[in-house]
This record gives sequence, structure tokens and C-alpha cells, in this order.
Amino acid sequence: MGKLFEETAEKFKSSVMPTYAPQIMFVRGENARLWDDDGNEYLDFAAGIAVCSLGHCNPRVTDAIQKQCAKLVHISNLYMNELMPRLAEKLVNESFGKGGKAFFCNSGAEANEGMIKLARKYGNKTGRSHIISMENSFHGRTLATLAATGRAKYRKGFEPDMPGFSQVPFNDIEALKSAITPDTCAIMLEMLQGEGGVFPADAEYLKAVRALCDEKDILLLCDEVQCGMGRLGTRFAYQKFGVEPDIISMAKAIANGFPMGAIIAGKKCADVFEIGNHASTFGGTPLACAAALAVQEAFDKDGVLENCEREGEFLRAELAKLAEKYSFVKTVRGMGLMIGMVLDRPAGGLASLLLKDKMVALTAGETVLRLVPPLTISRADSQLAVEKIANALTEFAKQEGLQ
Repeated sequence: MGKLFEETAEKFKSSVMPTYAPQIMFVRGENARLWDDDGNEYLDFAAGIAVCSLGHCNPRVTDAIQKQCAKLVHISNLYMNELMPRLAEKLVNESFGKGGKAFFCNSGAEANEGMIKLARKYGNKTGRSHIISMENSFHGRTLATLAATGRAKYRKGFEPDMPGFSQVPFNDIEALKSAITPDTCAIMLEMLQGEGGVFPADAEYLKAVRALCDEKDILLLCDEVQCGMGRLGTRFAYQKFGVEPDIISMAKAIANGFPMGAIIAGKKCADVFEIGNHASTFGGTPLACAAALAVQEAFDKDGVLENCEREGEFLRAELAKLAEKYSFVKTVRGMGLMIGMVLDRPAGGLASLLLKDKMVALTAGETVLRLVPPLTISRADSQLAVEKIANALTEFAKQEGLQ
């Protein structure tokens, strides 16, 4: 590591709460490339945890932020800015259409909090507040989103859990039916679980969930914080499955790295919140909306979704070929450019080998190598990633004593 890293790491250790343990410092990025403080170049298949979906320093987004910075950054929601309604209209038109409405905030956890509050407010009129979510789900780090998260390890040390939530096995319609009570107001899920192991929902299961919600006047809440905004090859994740939820949450890629979150409600829930019910000081600032509008423009004009589908198919096919060579690789799964290579053992060592070879990747659910590159990834970079993963698998097999 360079001198700059050493100096910064010392300040980090003495001044920053120890919730992270970064071992590398990146100082520059461009599309699917990152450079550390020593000038080493990395292939980025993490994209800031599925955030920089248009790549680092995307020209459209950079230009929009720079121009808006010189005009107006923040005024609060006590006053109107021209960009928020434009962004809301675009997102609503591309999702629920006429009658839908949006609310803007700053992060995925905040978006999910807002979605939970909206569902509770809807259920309150009939005295209902219980929300069912899925095992292995991940919905955020706040107390309410932790209670909704179906992985107990994230809640350890923060007990007692906020009441009103329960979890059932994912893709199990009978378990879901059994968990519904007269107090249930909503079912919350990810169309494709990210932190839980890159695990997609079954299309028939989702149709059954939608029918169940319609039958019992229960809201279907879709957490699209990681799997949405083009990641699966459609603008919104639910569009990949043909099952429409009542409310969707989003963040991460919505502004390509500028902090932003949002919820969009269909006509059924669009007017449940009233003035004073919910708020966010920084939600929907002119600057955030300018960045998010640039992302939507890229979707419309730059073939981003088509590239996601094309490169996702290529990567899954090539990785499946690699998987056949190693008994410890169980399968390759995912959709679009949200891909998981599932091992029969912890995947951290494989991710570390890739990082040593100057490729950034993630893990999920302990045993899954998670790949979420920019949706603008080139074929050359996809091929390079396959080569690096092939080399890492060979070395990983040696380290594990499997060859």
C-alpha cells in the first residue's frame, strides 16, 4: 500500500467508528475500472455494491451534477423544485402509470422504512399492522428494516426486535398462507434476493402471492433497492416477472452513486400519506434529481438495458462452463447482470483471490460469489472477468486441497 493509504488508514482507525475494515483505497474510477493510490488498475464487478450501474463517472451523470451544482443544490421540501416532479413523472410512467405517485429519500433503508410506513398507514384503517417478509432477505440496517430482514445475524446485539414482523421461507406459498393472520397488512419481498445469495423468486410463486394479496386485501411490497433500476435487464425488477406489486422501493443505482432513494406506489396506495405523515429533509433535492434524471436518460438513449441482457447471458453461460469443471461449484444463477456463483463452502477466499488479481467482486449469503458489474460493461471486460475467475477457481481449488 502507498503512503497515502497508510496516512489515511491511521486517521480512519483513530477517527471513524469501526463498522468497516477497508484494505484498499481507490482514488479514481472510469466505467468498469478503478485505480488505487498506487496507480494499480482494477476491473470492477461490484460497482459500489450494485450502485454505479452506468459505470464510474458516467459522462451524462457527471455533466448533470456539475451543471446543477452551479444552479441550486438544496432548498428543502418546504419549497418546490422543478426537477422532482419531472423525475417522479418519469418513474411513475415507466412503472404503475396513471394514478401512481413517488416519494423521494436518501437510501435503501430509508426507502424501505417509507414503504413499511405506507403499508402500516394503509392497514391502520382496518386495524392491521403485521408484515410478512422472507427468510434470507435483506431490507436495511435501521431497526424496522432489520426486523423485516430475514437474516438473524444482522439483528444480533440490537434486540429487542421491533414487533410486527415475521419471516417465512422464500418461494413457499403454503408457508406464506399459513403465516397470514387477521392482522396482516402486507407481504414484503425482493424479486431477486441479493445479500441472501442471489436467489430469484419463482414466477409462479409470485403470481400466487399476487393472487393471495388481492384475495385478502394485503399489499405486495417489492424491495428493488439492489435488483431494480435495470439490474435484471428491465427498468424495474418486477417487470421481469410480469407480476405488479402495490409499492416498490429503490435506491442504489437510481442516481448512479449520488445518494438517493425512492418509493413508488400504485393507485391503490398513492394517496395514503397525507401532509405531515412522512418527510425527508434531503429527499428529492435538485442535485439528486438531476443525477437520477440523467440515469433515466441513459436508459432511454444508450441501450443500457439491452447491453445488460446481452452481457448477462454471456457471463452466465461462460461461468456455467467453468462451474462444470469444479465439484465445489454447485451452480450459477441470477438474471441480467446480477449473477451468483454458488459454492459448497465460503466464497470469501475466492473473492480475495480475484482482488489479488485486480478484480473487485462481492460475496453474498456466505457461499456465493456475487457479480454486479456496471450495466454498461463491454464484451471485452466480460471476457476478461471470465478469464480472471477461471484463474481464481484454479488457485482456489489448490488452496482448498481439491486438486
